[in-house]
Amino acid sequence: MDTIIAQDNHAGSAKDGSQARILVVDDEPMNLEIIAEHLDESGYQMQFAANGAEAWALLDQDPARFDLVLLDRMMPVMSGMELLAKLNGDKRFRHLPVIMQTAAAAKDQVAEGLRQGAYYYLTKPFERVVLLAIVEAALEQSRIRVGFLKERLDYATLTSAEFRFRTLDEANRLAGFLARLTPQPDQTILGLCELMINAVEHGNLGITYAEKSAFNEAGTWRSEVERRLTLAQYNGRYATARFQRFDDRMEFEISDEGTGFDWEEYLDMSPDRAYDSHGRGIAMARIVSFADVQYAGRGNVVTATVKL
Repeated sequence: MDTIIAQDNHAGSAKDGSQARILVVDDEPMNLEIIAEHLDESGYQMQFAANGAEAWALLDQDPARFDLVLLDRMMPVMSGMELLAKLNGDKRFRHLPVIMQTAAAAKDQVAEGLRQGAYYYLTKPFERVVLLAIVEAALEQSRIRVGFLKERLDYATLTSAEFRFRTLDEANRLAGFLARLTPQPDQTILGLCELMINAVEHGNLGITYAEKSAFNEAGTWRSEVERRLTLAQYNGRYATARFQRFDDRMEFEISDEGTGFDWEEYLDMSPDRAYDSHGRGIAMARIVSFADVQYAGRGNVVTATVKL
């Protein structure tokens, strides 16, 4: 099928700042038309595949071609779950976000997709505003994970350090620096970014889960964070990242000056939150990035461990 390039001054951006390239995989032509209609005003480049086999051929031929995959679950030839398993098992696609769109909304089916790496879900039929919010959230996470791993450095002799950070940009840059100290930086940065951004937005700035959902849907999350950073009750708050190297492990302690939260329910990948534009970061950190994640006190101190 043809590639659609939609022009817009507010185009969704890719890792390199260009228009994001999305591979849409669905065997129903009507569904492809609906998705194209939803996305064509936001500046995304789209290419289409009718099943997982077609999609894999495109991805395998050029692993860096796409910035995101929007994947139907049920398809002939090769299903969405089969394609997801292939992507999850191939290191070339470690940073490629996948959004699963499906009418199969049972918890066990959602949990299966989450285990395979589909951290974003859409239930058919879905509204345009929800699709756009989740697409941008997935792209933003990918940009964070990739963008701060580009610089090379060697701090193999660093055994301990302490840093303060206050803004999203400071959190992201520091996460990139700390991740490059570890044996698998492209894996570790995912968890560090999540834990450190949580310390800024939910910890120091007091943004609730429901508020972030609304801000993501309206496309105002980042601007709201920047606004709160200027307010008197927040602008003196800092988060702290402490690093310590041991013979058999590295530990990262992230703390903030907030009131804490009920962290227990976020340690696992909950199917109930699979359709939200956020809310899976702590579970991703625990499952993908670290050997262990432990919260202390009221939830505003977390220690993440990387085994050596």
